[in-house]
Amino acid sequence: MKKEFVKRYKGNPILTKKDVPYPVETVHNAGVVKYNLEYIMLFRSHLNNGRSIIGIARSLDGFKFKVDSKPFMVPSKNGYFAEYEEYGIEDPRITPLEGAYYITYSAYSRHGVRIGLARTADFSSVERVAFITQADYRNTVIFPRKMNGYYVKLDRPHSDISPWSIWISFSRDLIHWGQSKVILKPLAYHWDEMKIGAGAPPILTKEGWLSIYHGVFQTMSGAVYRLGVMLHRVDEPSEIIGVSDKWILSPEDEWERTGYVPNVVFTCGAVAENDGTLKLYWGGADTVMCAGTASIEELINLCLEDSRPAIP
Repeated sequence: MKKEFVKRYKGNPILTKKDVPYPVETVHNAGVVKYNLEYIMLFRSHLNNGRSIIGIARSLDGFKFKVDSKPFMVPSKNGYFAEYEEYGIEDPRITPLEGAYYITYSAYSRHGVRIGLARTADFSSVERVAFITQADYRNTVIFPRKMNGYYVKLDRPHSDISPWSIWISFSRDLIHWGQSKVILKPLAYHWDEMKIGAGAPPILTKEGWLSIYHGVFQTMSGAVYRLGVMLHRVDEPSEIIGVSDKWILSPEDEWERTGYVPNVVFTCGAVAENDGTLKLYWGGADTVMCAGTASIEELINLCLEDSRPAIP
């Protein structure tokens, strides 16, 4: 019998376009975090012109969400940010850091895709801070604490030079980033051989920082997006302790195999619970939001006991 590393919530999908009180075509690729007694979800939606905005939903149990009456973020119409967000904003990740919540998001324009950084204290208002990459970057997550005096982020340049790999960078101020190096690359003829990208912000465990990432495999009928895990050293996150050779989640349910982009499970958010479990959230086929649970210890053991090379 196949080992199930992520147990799907029986009520999936947990959010669809029918749950949104304003017109959207999809609900997917959401960052999720705990704020006070609520789970906060920032989700991406396509409009019927094909461009994306970011909505917000709230839940007391992490599974049953109610969407606010208005979007949380829409493309800026004025000033510096407007030029780089004109084609839409997508795929938010949320990091609690130093008393605030920092949101990284992909901003699309005629100049390519850049990563924007925004900040909120209460999820009722939001302030744009800066663009923290040039074009073309995606899948940026920020670690939830400073290390050795530096903030730390992971991202994925949109490039064939070092194909579709995850990089780490460091910053003193969250705006200017450097000391970059590649830490994880696709592995030939593996479930993640085509491209990879960081998923949810890393989670601190007793064994290291646990990162969930997506990997893509090209088949004769199109690409398949799956999820895997890697483990970073606590005090030196650029050092990878292990990378699971196996995926932890693959498209199986109808709403993951069919939709706007078929055969996709894509995560931007996960919440570690006090009982040692993880609530994991993923977009199914770029169309709906799904959720499930996993044992943090099991995911760590996957990285330690059955690891593939980080840099082939």
